[in-house]
Amino acid sequence: MDSYSPLFSRVGRIPAKLAASEMLGRFNGTNWKTTGLGAAESWPDALKAACRMILTSPIPMALLAGREGIMLYNDGYIAIAGGRHPQCFGASVLSAWPEVAEFNTDIIGRIFEGDSLSFKDQNFTFHRNGVAENVWLDLDYSPILGDDGSTVAVLALVVETTKRVMAEQELAQSREQLSLALGSSAIVGTWDWHVPEDRVYSDEKFARLYGVDPQVASHGAPIADFIRAIHPDDVQSVGSAMQSAMQTGSRFSKEYRLVQEDGSINWVLAEGQPLIDQNGQCIRFPGISVDITAQKDAVEAHARSEIGFRTLANAMPQMVWSTLPDGFHDYYNARWYEFTGVPEGSTDGEGWNGMFHEEDGERAWAVWRHSLQTGDAYQVEYRLRHHSGVYRWVLGRALPIRDDNGEIIRWYGTCTDIHDAKMVQAEREIVAHELSHRIKNIFSVLSGIISLSARSAPESRNFADLLRKRIEAMGRAHDFVRPHSRTSRPVDLETSIFGLSQRLLEPFGLEEMDNRIVFAGDDTVIGDSAATPLALLLHELATNSAKYGAFSHPNGRLTIAGLHDQENYVLEWKESGNPAIVHQPEQEGFGSRLMKISVEGQLGGQFQRTWDEDGVRVRVSVPLASILRSSKLAARP
Repeated sequence: MDSYSPLFSRVGRIPAKLAASEMLGRFNGTNWKTTGLGAAESWPDALKAACRMILTSPIPMALLAGREGIMLYNDGYIAIAGGRHPQCFGASVLSAWPEVAEFNTDIIGRIFEGDSLSFKDQNFTFHRNGVAENVWLDLDYSPILGDDGSTVAVLALVVETTKRVMAEQELAQSREQLSLALGSSAIVGTWDWHVPEDRVYSDEKFARLYGVDPQVASHGAPIADFIRAIHPDDVQSVGSAMQSAMQTGSRFSKEYRLVQEDGSINWVLAEGQPLIDQNGQCIRFPGISVDITAQKDAVEAHARSEIGFRTLANAMPQMVWSTLPDGFHDYYNARWYEFTGVPEGSTDGEGWNGMFHEEDGERAWAVWRHSLQTGDAYQVEYRLRHHSGVYRWVLGRALPIRDDNGEIIRWYGTCTDIHDAKMVQAEREIVAHELSHRIKNIFSVLSGIISLSARSAPESRNFADLLRKRIEAMGRAHDFVRPHSRTSRPVDLETSIFGLSQRLLEPFGLEEMDNRIVFAGDDTVIGDSAATPLALLLHELATNSAKYGAFSHPNGRLTIAGLHDQENYVLEWKESGNPAIVHQPEQEGFGSRLMKISVEGQLGGQFQRTWDEDGVRVRVSVPLASILRSSKLAARP
């Protein structure tokens, strides 16, 4: 590298062509610390990689980084930006393009929520060059994901289709004119060749199209005067077609090019019907010529657009494919053939069914058939045969493209290799289970140590029993939320408040008291971070109940009720049926302090306890965010 670039600090020398890129120079010259993105060296690797990708692509691309949509784009996008370049580089897309701020705000919000969006021939009114301008664009938006799986930027592929759309609109008008011309022979230009005397009589439009003086053409001119305008590469084929029609009497129809006086090229569709006399000689050859230049330009523009799509698809790391509306696969990019190693075209139609793992094929096809029937987005994980012969996990996705009437005209999909991520996830689960098993062993060892210590110090037995039971409660809480595989997970294990309560009440004779314990109201899922303080709370309440409350006499009853109160979860523990009047203790014990610490200190909630005549009532209010919080690291995609 001739100069430092935070984008290429780890990849060696920048290719000469890229080094000459205007936008790479502007990127290196921008003080990113003054923007919402901060210094480029501190950007997420995913954002840097996306920047490198767009800078090396000839397709117009832009990155909208962060929720503000800070714009980073490549040389191809400069023409799209028009007069707003280079001021919009490094600025928020919302302020750089105020006339479409609402549209871009919606796009950024939806992409950050996990969507991928495509728009074909989206119409806008831009003021990019100081005046109102009607513009059509093909737009594809997809998220750029950081290491933690969150969206850090929006990747926008922008292809201006204004010329093609306008050409197609002109083509529609041309076709209408063609229809009228064929009916009235008077729209673009008419001609009538009197063959024996070699005189071509035409109207003004036809004459000017072929570069002949209209005054001369109205009185008849040799056909050679008109043929001179035909492109040299087309003269022979046009002459042969005319000779064939004159010999057989068949209808003449030919598309060819005309060279205008200024050197420009016009395409025409010439149609005529030779008149044959009784001797089989052509005596007249009348017809019309219709200018189809706009139609040809539209076809050429479409071909260029198709080439652009295929170039982009082949540049992508994912396998890209497309199908007809009925699901017939008719296109795969180069990555597909590199991954599978199959001959080109061998997986068209339903040919790719043989690429699935035998355990995944029917499931993948069931999801695909559902998408074809409903138009829903297609997404499924399955194993695909690699060219090495092994099966690798891939993520298959597809979205439909619809016409103006909402009818699906094509499906576009991708296959992303996620095999390595799957294997890492499986290894992580094994390690988590091993750690969990060892933690459970630690709880068991601690309980054993406490029991042994209590034997040598009888005066501490009561304290030791309380401490051991609290550790056992923490062990049950850990077992409640520890990682489980599909095979090790107990069928009846529910990660909820009510489920944890049932598990912790088991040592207190839950089965014998089943008819005296009632669960009511709203249950809620709990995260592993909340399980331990909640377990300590419930254990202390149950211990006190066994000593002094509902669990200490046969007529006692317990109601555990839950309530979702906006952003908080309220849990109420209500004991009743106590034959003796319950009084508040004169001093607060260690158990009471432990319950307050668990609720208020660890969960950020509120702890209230009142003593009714027939039993104690405890009301706990905890933010839902604290209850649902997990200490597990989010799995990377």
